[in-house]
Amino acid sequence: MRRLLALGAGCVYIAVFVADAIWERPGLGIGHFFYIAIALLALSAGPLVGALGGGLAAGLYSLAILIDPKVAPSEVLTVAMCIRAVTFVSIGALIGWHAARNRRLVAELEILAQRDVLTGLPNTRAFEAAINRRLETMAPFALLLGDMDGLMDVNREQGRAHVNDLLREIADNLSRSLEPGDEIARVGGDEFAVLTSTLTSEQASQLAGRLERVVHDQGGAITFGWSSFPQDGENALSLYRAADERLYARKLVRGRRHDPVTQIQAVR
Repeated sequence: MRRLLALGAGCVYIAVFVADAIWERPGLGIGHFFYIAIALLALSAGPLVGALGGGLAAGLYSLAILIDPKVAPSEVLTVAMCIRAVTFVSIGALIGWHAARNRRLVAELEILAQRDVLTGLPNTRAFEAAINRRLETMAPFALLLGDMDGLMDVNREQGRAHVNDLLREIADNLSRSLEPGDEIARVGGDEFAVLTSTLTSEQASQLAGRLERVVHDQGGAITFGWSSFPQDGENALSLYRAADERLYARKLVRGRRHDPVTQIQAVR
């Protein structure tokens, strides 16, 4: 879009200059169309280039007057011409500043739209885009889904503020525990997801165990499930489903392992 704006500005500069040099008459004002070229250039490139575009318009306007036999050359050296030049430059700088500021705001909004507010990690929307990029490459990778254990109990006993602090610390530690190129996101209130370039399900299992120990050392508890592409699925939905099934199967096993009543029933 910015290239198109710059190209449009160049075309307008040329067209207005030619028209001004051929058809301008005293009082007609063809040169006012230079404002369009200035605006297009400023929108494409910012305040500095916009101001330079205003200066270019003033120079072309003066040159057109010198070429046009119907306009006295003395019109170049007038107060009106100085005012026009200042106006051209000011308009270019102002529109360029506004355009640059708007682009920064849009970029910030795009980042915020893809980030979890609490942890600063990518959110579900960004993670879905990441897994689709991995699928497009067709290279093997693993998806890990982690669900915090007992977070509701921690919330009830120690309060929401402590839970938020714990989630932020866990997010930071998980991020530091991954290899370069791995991707992590917060995809729910107490859920994290990881994409890693592992080749086998066994490697994914080892990473899941390591990440669980990282969280345990932080004072929390989390269970990870995993799936591998292409062994466990060839699209995002099937990979999520396989990882989620493994996650809750492991939660069930751990619940039985740590529940004395369930253990007694199992013995019976």
